[in-house]
Order: sequence, then structure tokens, then C-alpha cells
Amino acid sequence: MHVRGYAAPHPRVVPTPFSFTRRDPGDHDVAFAVSYCGVCHSDIHQVDEDWGPGIFPMVPGHEVVGVVTEVGSAVTSFAVGDRIGVGTFVDSCRVCEFCRRGEEQYCVEGDTPTYNGLERDGVTPTFGGYCDRFVVDEAYAVRIPDGLEMAGAAPLLCAGITVYSPLRHWGAGAGTKVGVVGLGGLGHLAVKFAVALGATTTVFSHSAAKGADAARLGAHAFVDTSDAAALAPLAGTLDLIVNTVSAPLDLERYLDLLSVDGSLILVGLPGAPYSLGAGTLVSKRRTVAGSMAGGTRELQEMLDFCARHGIVSDVEVVAASDIATAFARTRASDVKYRFVIDATTFAEA
Repeated sequence: MHVRGYAAPHPRVVPTPFSFTRRDPGDHDVAFAVSYCGVCHSDIHQVDEDWGPGIFPMVPGHEVVGVVTEVGSAVTSFAVGDRIGVGTFVDSCRVCEFCRRGEEQYCVEGDTPTYNGLERDGVTPTFGGYCDRFVVDEAYAVRIPDGLEMAGAAPLLCAGITVYSPLRHWGAGAGTKVGVVGLGGLGHLAVKFAVALGATTTVFSHSAAKGADAARLGAHAFVDTSDAAALAPLAGTLDLIVNTVSAPLDLERYLDLLSVDGSLILVGLPGAPYSLGAGTLVSKRRTVAGSMAGGTRELQEMLDFCARHGIVSDVEVVAASDIATAFARTRASDVKYRFVIDATTFAEA
């Protein structure tokens, strides 16, 4: 299968036009024409090798949505014409405890990332969604409900599930008080989800200008963290805080806001370790935990939840030729709140 897309040829080089081949659909595979692919900040981190050595040429993209064009002979979940999505992984061991219960992101052997990884054969590199065509095993794809606009749905496959999963796992809902640290690609969706789940939701941001957006998204309160005194009135009041920021933070400032048995959940990946004192934890039986994306079961649950509540990402759609600009503006946090590539423009490269 001939595919046109964009790839980073070397580390720290912005993706440029790149043609390659994908396998023809096997018995359990679905092929689809890509409609949109989100630009995740992790795409930039991996191109820049911030998290370790990469595999090049690298075709980024793990927020991929499109329309099925072909199905294998044994496929039962999808048909030609269905709206489909692929998130952060395209395979896993399939037999461990976590794979069997649909939490493939915690596969004991490690999942197969959608890009910058190797297929289960340990040889074939995976290429992501910055392209016009995709092939995936039906077990690792999800259905995009008809009620969701496709461009806005694409970032749900990574940004969305990354915040939905901890909110659900740690019980955000009616009667709970939830804090969201950071109002970016992940944070704006965390606010939408927390509010839809019924939680009283507070946004924490060092940018006072984001207060109006927080209110527009449904947040009940906004705290400008550049003013240290602004946090004091919330001490000991929150049940759950989701930290979406990938920059170093003083975690103790936020742990102090948790009530007894409150939890601070990390979903961002800063470049340096956090530091915190044990006293802040033991004084109120507080917990610091982490969460990584979500599996196929929860991905579909989230998309169906989004369809019921009218939730999609706030996006700016760009052409493939604008990827360099999208990378630069994402680095500068100059997007509200996610760039999404129109995959029809890959054919123009």
C-alpha cells in the first residue's frame, strides 16, 4: 500500500514530505483513509529525542481518525464506510492480564506504539498518522460515534484519554472537588470531562489570561498560580488534582490543597524528577500517582461519553505544509488547544 505523509528524517528535524509503504490488510486488519491527525506535544518530544533515542525516519502521529476503505476476511468489528480511530498503540502481547481486560497500555511485555517503535516482530518500524492511509488490526481500533465532529475527535485519542482515564479511575463525579493544573491540550479536555462528570472543578494556571477560557469551558473557579497567596484559601479542600503540565513544578503547593485521602495524579512527563517531603503525604494520607493514556475498552467508553455530552477538543486545523509552524507554535504554547492536520493535504506534498 503506497502512502504519502510527513516524516522527521533525523533527530530534531521537523517532518517533511515522505512516501512509504504499509502492509496490505491481513485477515484481521482494517485499512482506512486518514481524515485528521492531531499534533501532540509528545510528537515533538520524540522527534527531539527528549525521552530517549528515536527510530528514523519517524512518521509521528497517534491521534488518528478516518474512514474505513477495506477490511480483512475475518474482521467483525468494522465495515467499509465506518468512522474509525487509532490512539497511542497498535498492538500488544494480547495474553497478559492487562491486555485481556482492555488495558493494553500496561501490557507486561510493553505495547507496540503507533509510531517510533517496532512491530511485534522486533524488526519492522511503526509509522504514525501524519499520512493519508493507515492499516491496523481491528482489535486496536475504536469506533468514532456519528455525533462527534472528526477534527475535534482526533485529539481525544491521546489528549482526551490521558485525562479521562485518571478522572474515572479516581472517582471524579458529583460531590467531588477536582483541580486541573494547566489549561492546554490536555487540561482543557480535563475541565470538560470533570464538569460533565459532575465534579466541582477548579483550574490552576500561571497565566491569568486563561481565566476567561476556564470559565467558558465550564470550570467553577480559576486560580492564578503566579500569586502564591491565591492557593491558600483552598488548602485541604480538594479530592483530586490532575497535573497536566510537563514542566517542573513544586508539587507540595498542590498536595497542600488535598483533603484527607486526596490524590494528585501526574499525566505530564517533565524532564527532571519531582521532589517532595513525606510529611505532606502522611499528614493527611495523601497519594501521588501517575496514569498513562488508556486501553481500547476505555477509549471506546470515553468516545461514547463524549458523544453523549457533546465533547470534542478545541482545535485549529492546518495543512500538512504547516507542520513546521504547528510544531513551533506548540513549543511556544501558542494554540487553543490542539493543532490537527487535514490529511487530504498530504496528497499535495
